[in-house]
Amino acid sequence: MSLGAVFPGQGAQSVGMLAELAGEYPELTERFSQASAVLGFDLWEMVQAGPAEVLSQTENTQPILLTASIAIWDLWSSRASVAPAFLAGHSLGEYSACVAAGAMQFDDAVRLVRRRGEIMEAAVPRGQGAMAAVMGLDDEAIAQCCDAAEGVVAPANFNAPGQTVIAGAAAAVEDAAARCKEAGAKRAVMLDVSGPFHSPLMVQAKDDFAAVLNTVELSDPRIPVVHNVNATVAADVDTLREYLLEQIAAPVLWNASVQTMLSQGVQSFIEVGPGNVLAGLIRRIAKGTPVQATASPDAFAAACELTAE
Repeated sequence: MSLGAVFPGQGAQSVGMLAELAGEYPELTERFSQASAVLGFDLWEMVQAGPAEVLSQTENTQPILLTASIAIWDLWSSRASVAPAFLAGHSLGEYSACVAAGAMQFDDAVRLVRRRGEIMEAAVPRGQGAMAAVMGLDDEAIAQCCDAAEGVVAPANFNAPGQTVIAGAAAAVEDAAARCKEAGAKRAVMLDVSGPFHSPLMVQAKDDFAAVLNTVELSDPRIPVVHNVNATVAADVDTLREYLLEQIAAPVLWNASVQTMLSQGVQSFIEVGPGNVLAGLIRRIAKGTPVQATASPDAFAAACELTAE
């Protein structure tokens, strides 16, 4: 059975996460110690003690989730009897996928996503940008509602059939969300996020991030990584770098990314990281496809028992 491994992005974090898993596998915290030495503060303490407001600050969330995902990847890949055929990550999770694939060194990635978070946070003053989740409306209708709204707003995450996130200027997002409801959406809910990620308002962040990304050495991935910007695998290292850069201001094509893996023979998935958000999305995209989370001791044990048969 061909396996795909997926890595979560922002929103998967919670105070106290992975405490049970670390209790059973103390080596889990080794990556947190490594990342803490890189950044100069105790990431594991922040994860376990919070507060949630600090944990959810973008510049903290990004290195914490990357570290958590790679810590679980280390544990799983050293115990599993099957290797994934493809990797993919949702937004920030794409950096975790690149580390797992050997395309980026862990220390470099920790520094990089910390800076990525700072740049994304600074791109639009807090309160001026927003995101909203729209459920039960097709992509074309959502795009039309965004086009009709006053101000900058566009689809930002194509997560699953009937589940799309829009982002842009706060008033424009509220306008588009209201139009989506009028057009027949089951729900259109404003999200508790600090900025309009993956929207045209992130173009300045993309430009600022380019110089930072160019300082990091990349290598050919040992496992193919399906990228958010176009649901394809980069042909070479230069293209991989380009895709990572474009991702900041481009929509996350998660539905299409999962479909790409399915079309290449992937028959089951594991979600490598905290929570099970991506598992839920995959179940919506491909009903009946097995998806295994990894963040609790029982879930992790089940993920380790997966075979290629």
